[in-house]
Amino acid sequence: MSQLKGKVLVAQGGGPTAVINQSVVGVALESRKFSQVTSVYGAVHGVRGIIDEDFVDLSRDTTQNLELVAGTPSSGLLSTRDKPDIEYCERMFKVMKAHDVRYFFYCGGNDSSDTVRIVNEQAAASGYELRAIHVPKTIDNDLAVNDHCPGFGSAARFVTQAFMGVNLDNRALQGVYIGVVMGRHAGFLTAASAMAQKYEDDGPHLVYVPERAFEVGKFLADVDRVFKKFGFCSIAVSEGISDKAGTPIISTLMGDVERDAHGNVQLSGTGALGDLLVGELKKGLKLKRVRSDTFGYLQRSFIGCVSDRDQREAREVGEKAVQYAMWDNVDGSVVIRRPVLDYSVSYDLVPLTEIAAKTKHMPDEFINAEGNGVTQAFHSYCRPLLGSGLPEPHRLRAPKVAKILNK
Repeated sequence: MSQLKGKVLVAQGGGPTAVINQSVVGVALESRKFSQVTSVYGAVHGVRGIIDEDFVDLSRDTTQNLELVAGTPSSGLLSTRDKPDIEYCERMFKVMKAHDVRYFFYCGGNDSSDTVRIVNEQAAASGYELRAIHVPKTIDNDLAVNDHCPGFGSAARFVTQAFMGVNLDNRALQGVYIGVVMGRHAGFLTAASAMAQKYEDDGPHLVYVPERAFEVGKFLADVDRVFKKFGFCSIAVSEGISDKAGTPIISTLMGDVERDAHGNVQLSGTGALGDLLVGELKKGLKLKRVRSDTFGYLQRSFIGCVSDRDQREAREVGEKAVQYAMWDNVDGSVVIRRPVLDYSVSYDLVPLTEIAAKTKHMPDEFINAEGNGVTQAFHSYCRPLLGSGLPEPHRLRAPKVAKILNK
């Protein structure tokens, strides 16, 4: 089989992560090793940049600077929320042909994989030789086939450390705390909060994920039970929790809600769900000290809180994508598999149709029978992904002094 000669085009789509630049730099540096690659272009603002022909020539950036960018969170090429349809992809394909792009690598989640699928099918139908590969990325950890996704480990580390701090704070000045974590359909990131638990009374004491129907009455009973036991309670809640009918709780409690460009209920960027749940607790349990935080964008690109394992794997999925395209002359989506739970990974290539527009949910064995916490199986799954050097809280162990006046 003759070598396919031409340009490489790499782009980033969807929400930024702490390690997505590792993948792009992996693509760029690995591509520069192959003689059939004439240039390595980066599309600014993802697929929108392709249509606008807004490219930068990564062939002419220094290796040193690319490595510095690789260690920097967020999307170095900038991103987009555009969700291309067939007509949109046809316009992209026209630009690629004009620039003699023969290798297309798109780093992103579910929608990005579907974009790669459409472009790949258009190239095949027109007889234009193009190798299109999806490079996995999402903090939601919800890509089908993948054991886990680049970006999740670092976001999970942030959530874990945040709840470590919450535990210390909430124990010092006791009350009820609610942390609203990203996750529309999959609860992996919210579940990662449970990794903060060290002592018997550590939180989060309750964890609610979209994979289980949320009932306000049961929520109140859960909080009441924990609060009576410990005198305080911390709670992790996925932004996408829904009732038995599948209606987001934010809609059932609020009624009129904002929607995004795709018609989805606006979940991120608002503290409404936390405020509504605080109101339910104050009204239903007559609790006074109840607070909430919405983690929002902080989870995605928090500098200085990155999993070293996540960084390494994000780099390698970019490198493997190039190797599959150059050595094997194939298309598809790179996936991470874990042959053994503790701990090794393999990088495989699967057909785009196995990934495109599909969502993976937390398996039942990761969620406790009550639907308000996680199991040891999830702890075993998640802990390696957080990386090394995870901080650990400690408590005083000094003995109590005997009382004289207040016996």
